[in-house]
Amino acid sequence: MSDFFEKVSSQIDPFKKLVSYIPGFSGYVERQNRRDADKILRETVARRFEEHWSRASNLQVEMVSSGMIKYVDDMEKAALALRTFIDKITTAARGYSGLFDAVKINEKELAAIYQFDAAFFDLGDQVGAALNNVEASLGDEAALPAAIRNLTTLARLAVETFERRSEIVTGNGQ
Repeated sequence: MSDFFEKVSSQIDPFKKLVSYIPGFSGYVERQNRRDADKILRETVARRFEEHWSRASNLQVEMVSSGMIKYVDDMEKAALALRTFIDKITTAARGYSGLFDAVKINEKELAAIYQFDAAFFDLGDQVGAALNNVEASLGDEAALPAAIRNLTTLARLAVETFERRSEIVTGNGQ
């Protein structure tokens, strides 16, 4: 998680470095770096979930080809939840609001947002494992429904977790 922040912090241009010596401005620079790190992190999470969504779509095609049409709708629920999460995280408000923005985010809230975003990597790993399970269960009609339900649950959990993140941004989750 701190790797993103350190990467952005290490790329401060000379002007920002000079101005960071002005009292009060260094906090602004750090918040701006956190905003940039937050954006990079969310874009990375979105790309990983985009790969999962693509895999889920390919599995639906495989189900249709294999005559397992009765499971396609259930798989579509999982794919739709993944797509919803991807859309939400890519269009999310950036981590820090400016001086005159309607929604103010302080350092504590920003750190919480950053932790939510970093936690999405773990959820991404779980979704990947669930997709592996669905793929392995394609030949086993007894295990397939449970594997799809697990995937759907994890995809919905990603959306719900994102909603909790949004509550921090809007100030409704305190």
